[in-house]
Amino acid sequence: MTQPGKADAAADVLAGGDTRGDGPRRRAGAGPRRGAPLPLLLPALVGLAFLLLPLVALLVRAPWAGLPEQLTSPEVWQALQLSLITATAATAVSLVLGVPLAWLLARTDFPGRGFVRALVTLPLVLPPVVGGVALLLALGRNGVVGQWLESAFGITLPFTTAGVVVAEAFVAMPFLVISVEGTLRAADPRYEEAAMTLGASRFTAFRRVTLPLIAPGIAAGSVLAWARALGEFGATITFAGNFPGRTQTMPLAVYLALQSDPAAAIALSLVLLAVSIAVLAGLRDRWMTAAS
Repeated sequence: MTQPGKADAAADVLAGGDTRGDGPRRRAGAGPRRGAPLPLLLPALVGLAFLLLPLVALLVRAPWAGLPEQLTSPEVWQALQLSLITATAATAVSLVLGVPLAWLLARTDFPGRGFVRALVTLPLVLPPVVGGVALLLALGRNGVVGQWLESAFGITLPFTTAGVVVAEAFVAMPFLVISVEGTLRAADPRYEEAAMTLGASRFTAFRRVTLPLIAPGIAAGSVLAWARALGEFGATITFAGNFPGRTQTMPLAVYLALQSDPAAAIALSLVLLAVSIAVLAGLRDRWMTAAS
């Protein structure tokens, strides 16, 4: 029969703790780290080089001496300004529509909720060009809803700045919904229940209790949605076209400049790269906190 002391010591070892029966337990996975085996190290380094090499090439070939001139040219500034405005507007649309949708998915039970969640996340895996075609069929002048919008209100979305916002919101909103829904599921619903027992309506409990609790998740989802909207290309060019000053965002300007002015294309690419790095840096603390 195994002695109790040895059983406790074995349990400590399996838990990643001290091998002594009365010693303090260590966190699982906090043991001494050994060097990676060669069959794993080599493909890992190749994978790292595969991901970093294009970015390094972008930095090496960047026209640093003429970069200020490139970034201050009227065409680049128009694309940059339009991208910032439309990405911010698309994020605002995602917030107004996506936060209630995330709450609906996380806090209520209704038939077909799993199917609705799958539809919400569909733009994440749908090719953006296909999304643009779907938007044209829905909101175009002859679309299912678009023809009614034009005849009743005189609203035309395709090939306009508003169409850029719609296309970007379509592909960016799922990022916010997923982030907020995950935060809502992690938040304790008893705070809302306590507020309602004290006489608050469900909407008041959401506004005064739930929103402050999930504010970090909303902020993270907003940043991800904004970054995704800023880099959107396929749905934008399909639904809104590529008209300078009106619908030509930075990704579209990069594509166009690459054919005639590679230096301008590299300059715009550097701006998008800097934004992506800033997004990752801004979300790093939240990821590290969630992982700990």
